[in-house]
Amino acid sequence: MSYITLVRHGQANTEARDEASYDKLSPLGHQQANWLGAHLRGTGTHHPRAYCGTLTRHIETAASMGLVDPIQDARLNEIEYFALAQLLQDQKGVLIPEDREGFVEHLPRTFAAWEAGEIDNPPESFDQFTTRVGDVLSEIGAGNGPAIVVTSGGLISMVMRQVLGLDTRSMARVALAIMNTSLHRLHPIGAELSPVLFNAIPHLEAPDRQYAQTHL
Repeated sequence: MSYITLVRHGQANTEARDEASYDKLSPLGHQQANWLGAHLRGTGTHHPRAYCGTLTRHIETAASMGLVDPIQDARLNEIEYFALAQLLQDQKGVLIPEDREGFVEHLPRTFAAWEAGEIDNPPESFDQFTTRVGDVLSEIGAGNGPAIVVTSGGLISMVMRQVLGLDTRSMARVALAIMNTSLHRLHPIGAELSPVLFNAIPHLEAPDRQYAQTHL
């Protein structure tokens, strides 16, 4: 079993309110990824295997990091949060928030309704999402050599749920905390992967880069 470093994509289109519009990096997102790639190279971090989801923001982040020909796997794609939020609004009257404060309350509520099966005809069920994340993580972990994986915050929060036994509300709180281009590392301890790093942004800690520490 090999260790895995998960990377959340760079800042995407923060003004978007649908999946398609959100799925591209902002100029800052490209810069965050470029700085991260330079940091990894500068510290001699070795990842002989590279993966990313098939979303544009994943592919762009990997490219701006300087990752060469990462394996693209749709199982590493994000939850379709905007689609879930729209269904929840249409079916239950739960309004989609317009600001971060509203989003902080909306995301746990959406996750809870999704897990409980209270959202009819979602893009995928909560159980399907859980299974695909567990499957792809197991496959990557079974490979030879350290792996770096560019993905999204919702998927990383599900990974943390699985390795730490979190409930859904705690998973949602983790998702809200995850920063753009943050690092999250899992090491094999015994027969299981365990988190040894969460939400690290060493490439953004210098005073002149702190403005680039973003969540959305």
